Amino acid sequence: MAENNRDAKQPTHRAYSVIKREGQDDYWLNLGLVFPHKDGSGFNIVLQAIPLDGKIVCREVTDSDTEQSPPQQPGSGRDRQAGLSRRSR
Repeated sequence: MAENNRDAKQPTHRAYSVIKREGQDDYWLNLGLVFPHKDGSGFNIVLQAIPLDGKIVCREVTDSDTEQSPPQQPGSGRDRQAGLSRRSR
């Protein structure tokens, strides 16, 4: 449930597609943002892309989040951004 002290105009979560990569850490591709409804009973998900596998992972936005920083997960490495850039060329 959304926290009542957050501004409803601010996103509370980010939407990701987790791309599995053989021999490398998973890549968390930022797809968009999640905004709570004013009544706290639902969400609007605003996507810039659609995941190929149909699965969307939503993670809570934290104070230290930046647009370019995927969430830190156990076993995640620092090569995520570089790995996708090489792969997508």
